[in-house]
Amino acid sequence: MRRTLLALALTVVVAACGGGDGGDGDGADSFADGAAETTEPQTREPQTSAVPACTPAPLEQRAGRVLIVGLLPVRDAEHGLIGDILDVGVGGVLLLPPNVASTEQVTALVAGIKQQAARPLLVVAGEESGRVSTFRTIFGPTPSARDLAAANTPAQLTERAKEIGARMASVGVNLDLAPVADLDAGPARGIIGDRSFSADPDRAGELALAWARGLHAAGVHPTAKHFPGHGRMQADSHRALELLDTPLAELEASDVKPFVRLIEAGVPAVLLDHIAYAAFDPDRPASLSPKAYAYLRELGFEGVAITDSVGMGAVNLRWPYPEAAVESIIAGADAVLATDGAQARPMRDALVAAVRDGRLPEARLNEAAGRVEALAGGDPEALVCVEVQAPTLR
Repeated sequence: MRRTLLALALTVVVAACGGGDGGDGDGADSFADGAAETTEPQTREPQTSAVPACTPAPLEQRAGRVLIVGLLPVRDAEHGLIGDILDVGVGGVLLLPPNVASTEQVTALVAGIKQQAARPLLVVAGEESGRVSTFRTIFGPTPSARDLAAANTPAQLTERAKEIGARMASVGVNLDLAPVADLDAGPARGIIGDRSFSADPDRAGELALAWARGLHAAGVHPTAKHFPGHGRMQADSHRALELLDTPLAELEASDVKPFVRLIEAGVPAVLLDHIAYAAFDPDRPASLSPKAYAYLRELGFEGVAITDSVGMGAVNLRWPYPEAAVESIIAGADAVLATDGAQARPMRDALVAAVRDGRLPEARLNEAAGRVEALAGGDPEALVCVEVQAPTLR
């Protein structure tokens, strides 16, 4: 299922990474001209080209890049929290409804944040259409995925998503935590409920992909969520961790199928849920499960794997924010989502400590930071000495 043209190839660009604070060398070796004239043939050493050394960004910067944090209660870019999270070097900021008062206000907020940031940022929203809407204050009420599916063709859904994406892009958003690819035929107000396009795996995949294509056409990266499928679990992971004992073969025939459709099309981001699956790790949510991330990669996904917010009860009651960040990245996440921006520094510092004590392999952190940097439009090679290309949705 891998799509070579969409591969997010991670290749070490240089033979040596490390060293001091100096920049790259000029790469010019000097060779002796040989001795004075002689009747004997002169012997010259084979000419070789020096490989410029690559010095990755400081460990603290690389650790900060894997964090996407909320801005509560910020509405102004001069708020002290903004300076703090940018000093941490986060890879993204998450806009929530309390951050949005008007189009002019949120546009100025995002522009001010970007102006202060040292690197390109992911500016993230959770605009699904329906009851999960970052921008309801300025967009007004919008139909649920279930209602949209009942009244629109896939092509019409793409146009609808393109319109919403264009409005988000106009205020500076470049990553949306949508579409929902979960299946659900239950009550509309269930945990997933009417946020799902369909209970049929094929139709859900078709319509979620149509929505993703509309966002992409507007210049906003889509995110398929909640992998590997939240629809059959009605428990609220905001409150506690719950176990789903459905066999993997059954999940693959139903819940996972819409995600496969999106992965095969090159979706650049997937968000993992906080449900524990007996098929992976029964005592850990998918968002912190090495087996769940390994399975996601086996399906061919090569984009940015994002956790659901680690402040939710399913995670936070057992793993405080710093520990959750470390466990997530070790497991295989590329970005750790947290609605509480005040947790950015403790999470960053925990990641740095985990690398230094050998618990978190530095290569794993570099892989994650490079993927986030590429999705944000930055230069992964300059950050982690690794060339990364983000997948492009077809």
